[in-house]
Amino acid sequence: MPRPLVIDTDPGIDDALAILLALASPEVDLQLVTTVHGNVELPQTTDNALRVLHLAGRSDVPVAAGAAESLVYPQPERAGHVHGSAGLGGVVLPPSPAVVDPRPAVVALAELLVAAEQPVTVAAIGPWTNVALLLATYPQAAERIGRLVLMGGSASRGGNVTAAAEFNVWADPEAAARVLGSTVPTVLVGLDVTVPTVLGEEGIARFAAAGPVGAAAAAILQQYVDHARSSYGATGVVLHDALALTEAIVPGTLGTVRRDVVVDTTRGAGRGQTLVDRRSVSDSPTAVDVAETVDSPAAVEFLVSRLAGLAARVG
Repeated sequence: MPRPLVIDTDPGIDDALAILLALASPEVDLQLVTTVHGNVELPQTTDNALRVLHLAGRSDVPVAAGAAESLVYPQPERAGHVHGSAGLGGVVLPPSPAVVDPRPAVVALAELLVAAEQPVTVAAIGPWTNVALLLATYPQAAERIGRLVLMGGSASRGGNVTAAAEFNVWADPEAAARVLGSTVPTVLVGLDVTVPTVLGEEGIARFAAAGPVGAAAAAILQQYVDHARSSYGATGVVLHDALALTEAIVPGTLGTVRRDVVVDTTRGAGRGQTLVDRRSVSDSPTAVDVAETVDSPAAVEFLVSRLAGLAARVG
């Protein structure tokens, strides 16, 4: 049977691709999407999630809105300059006929976990505020998470929003510290493996040509492509969230090592840095499986072929 999956997300261009990848993958059954503040404001991330699901013909997947702000200090800024002011690269997808689940995201997630007949994978690809709230308010439900796959952090590459911090952790370091200090089985997919995994224009063209869903996904990506070209001189894009979803869909895609990780929650220049102890393998109950190696061409091919297949099926 497909493994039940929940995606906690802040769409966001690469979040949209990650949702489509999950829907394209028979290994998992996407049962809930929870939204969080992050790339854009919560009302927009929630509407974007509904529209992306509708694009793929899956308006039946419930969407529950979560935290509108970080736990302690407000997120200093959003990422509209990367994702567009509305989060999907300036593309306006058709509105969904579905409405937002009336339950708060943490309640919806807790109820799903308690009712699940098999372990649930939770992929958190935005700031981890909702996950931290779940751990604090529904600890017994959180214990039923089979596997928590987190997109965020960096062991050796520094940050992408400051010199020290990756965006998702920087957006809510206190939440990240709470999540990484839990005993939930956790995989941390950070910049060490996402940055080398680059989707090029040839791959984008492949799923764009496969059908309307692929064409819409390529259109959403265009601002990402333009940003990468103007900011870094690159001809491809790093799809951080899609790689985390690949690991959630096919466990073992990434080479991981069990490490102790702490988060800098001070107000200084290091705020949001993930400090990964790479001196030895850890046997601590709070250690996490840190992704350290990746077959980047295989990961890109997985994404492209799955999206092309989804586009061909949905039409």
